[in-house]
Amino acid sequence: VQLQASGGGLVQAGGSLRLSCAASASIVSVRIMGWYRQAPGKTRELVAVISGGGSANYADSVKGRFTISRDNAKNTVYLQMNSLKPEDTAVYYCKLGPVWGRGTQVTVSS
Repeated sequence: VQLQASGGGLVQAGGSLRLSCAASASIVSVRIMGWYRQAPGKTRELVAVISGGGSANYADSVKGRFTISRDNAKNTVYLQMNSLKPEDTAVYYCKLGPVWGRGTQVTVSS
């Protein structure tokens, strides 16, 4: 399976973005899907994960601001990001099972 992430960009602090990760194959059988991010000079960190049943978990730094969701019919996982902060600036990666997407840049200006 291949993953194509999109939706990144430049936004002002307080703004919103929605990231999408489209898979080239069905995700129905994929139990865990997630979004991770890596800021310059930092290690990659978990942002949010969602199970096949729709249960989600979030990093403390994004709780209440980000929402992960999945659409099995479209083979796509989303990350809705609201109230963005400059510290959210990073390359965001999606992960479906053991497979990583290429990443999409999110830049939040102050």
